[in-house]
Amino acid sequence: MDAIKGKGEQGMQNPGGQVDRPVGPHFLESMLPKVVKRRVHALKRLQVQCANIEAKFYEEVHELERKYAALYQPLFDKRRDFVTGTVEPTEEECEWHSEREEEEELAEEVKEKAAIEDAKKEEAVPREDPKGIPEFWLTIFRSVDMLSDMLQEHDEPILKHLKDIQVKFSEPGQPMSFTLEFHFESNGYFNNAVLTKVYKMKSEPDASEPFSFEGPEIIDCEGCLIDWHKGKDVTVKTIKKKQKHKGRGTVRTVTKQVPNDSFFNFFNPVKASPDEEMDEDSEFTLAQDFEIGHFFRERIVPRAVLYFTGEALEDDESFDEEELEEGDEEEQDDEDDDDDGELEPKLLYSGDPRGQSLW
Repeated sequence: MDAIKGKGEQGMQNPGGQVDRPVGPHFLESMLPKVVKRRVHALKRLQVQCANIEAKFYEEVHELERKYAALYQPLFDKRRDFVTGTVEPTEEECEWHSEREEEEELAEEVKEKAAIEDAKKEEAVPREDPKGIPEFWLTIFRSVDMLSDMLQEHDEPILKHLKDIQVKFSEPGQPMSFTLEFHFESNGYFNNAVLTKVYKMKSEPDASEPFSFEGPEIIDCEGCLIDWHKGKDVTVKTIKKKQKHKGRGTVRTVTKQVPNDSFFNFFNPVKASPDEEMDEDSEFTLAQDFEIGHFFRERIVPRAVLYFTGEALEDDESFDEEELEEGDEEEQDDEDDDDDGELEPKLLYSGDPRGQSLW
């Protein structure tokens, strides 16, 4: 039996050297002797049992994540206090030695000299030091491509009031899920102190396709209702439209509200209905939503300061380039596979402690 070049296809050769037809998994199995096929069925039953054990493994991973999230939280709370300026870090807490320290000190000297020159040119005007780290989260939104694509100019004044983003995991005994919490200070746009987005997950093999199981996947999400102040809802815009009466010919102007692009549409996601088939655009939008939620959970929240400074962005770019160089041919094959199938709105969990990346 020789392999014929081409993705996912092999050929069976007869004694004359002619290729009969491609070999698919079901065709190959059908060609087996009955006694061998019987043993293969036994192996498949073992494989399903392996998938069920793997599902239990991921359930325990989720519990471990929940346990360690409680250990991280005091550090994240302190991060929030430093960012908002409610607590000033001590001299000891501010000590940091980096490879760029000499460059930073030199740059600081240049800035000081420039400040002295500016002070000579104009009267010194008393100015208060900024509180905390201004626009911390907004800077992250602007810097990360996945988030900046959602960000609109009218969103930015609102996100200046964002104090913190937290991840909360479902409690023991509850269905697997995680919640993103966006904490806002009092503002002139909405009454909510916290906006939430819940991502529901599943960690069990599909009864109809048990061999497709590769770990937990996000299967649905729920947003929250934003209690907007009157006239401040940036997710809609008001347009004026002229209407002409068919009989009298008179013209009147009517106003109506239509959807408007905004990051805050993130809290009103497309709903996946088990009874109705989603159109392609909705599937794509939902798949994107799952990816963004996963990115907040796995990258943005745990490493916020590094996205603020841009260091995490450099790491991401280096990783992407390395993956592209090493897996160029494999990625091309994946793209070909995608062309053959439909986009499914699900996202596999990537936090496998065994070191495997699952998405």
